[in-house]
Formats: sequence, structure tokens, C-alpha cells
Amino acid sequence: MLVTVQSKAHTVTGLHVGQDNVRRYFSKDIPVIELQLDHLSIQCRLDPAFWRDDPAIHDSRLCTWLEAKYMRRKEDHAPIPLVLIPAGNNAFRLQAFTVTGHTRVKTAPNSIAVA
Repeated sequence: MLVTVQSKAHTVTGLHVGQDNVRRYFSKDIPVIELQLDHLSIQCRLDPAFWRDDPAIHDSRLCTWLEAKYMRRKEDHAPIPLVLIPAGNNAFRLQAFTVTGHTRVKTAPNSIAVA
């Protein structure tokens, strides 16, 4: 799924997932998900607003990683697109979005949470 980095000025505030992706890939029964960031794995709490009016993941460790990885070289304020790939039960791998002819994303079996 395509997601974007949320930021204000030069500070990352979260990872915008979007309402459609929330409904499709996330179960309301799961308050925590695992994010795989390169070789780092973190668990992020999903606020109740995630399913209502703020479809974004807010976690200080995630924000620090995103700032270090993407914001230092970003001069304009355009949203930074990333790909969040299901990687098991309530687990997702975050990686850069690239457009190279064919974009093929493989998902792990049973990787999509049932809503």
C-alpha cells in the first residue's frame, strides 16, 4: 500500500496511511502493529483516532527513523511516498517507493489482518 510521510515544517509527525488502507489492511481488534524499518523492528500503538479521523501512525521512534532516512535530503515540502508491505500477522515492512517500469510487491501468506 502506498503511504506518505506526514510532516510540519521540517519535523516528521507520522506516517499517513489513508482511510481506504486502514479499512483494507488493519483490524480494529489489533491495538499494536509491528513495523520493519530496514534492520530495525518496532511495535507501534494504533490510536483510536486511527480508525476514525486520523489514519496515521504516530510513534516517536518511527518519526526519528523517517527524519534520519528521508527528511535530511528533502528540500521541498512535497509528501514523501513510501510503500507499506504486509509481512505477517499485524506486521508491515516500510520501504522507499520506486517507479521502475514494473512495480511488483510480494506479500507474505496470511499477511492481511481481517477487519
